[in-house]
Amino acid sequence: MDKRLLDILCCPVSKVPVRPLARPELEALNAAIGAGEVQNVAGNAVRDALAEGLITTDRKVVYRVEDGIPVMLPEEGIGTLQLRDFPSAS
Repeated sequence: MDKRLLDILCCPVSKVPVRPLARPELEALNAAIGAGEVQNVAGNAVRDALAEGLITTDRKVVYRVEDGIPVMLPEEGIGTLQLRDFPSAS
């Protein structure tokens, strides 16, 4: 993802900046999605694994990236508190 775009992107609700998901974070999220344990903010089950994603720097919300385009819709965010095995901050 373009560094200039990352520099201006933030969570549409909290306005917290975002960064790319690290590999361990992405793997943990996709494992939980595969187990049927993940819902988005709107309460809908997340069924499709993420190829890449963005996470707020406070590590509370993940937004998916589809074909290099961030999907920054508030209702599409994925709260990390529901993820039991989500890696701790490094």
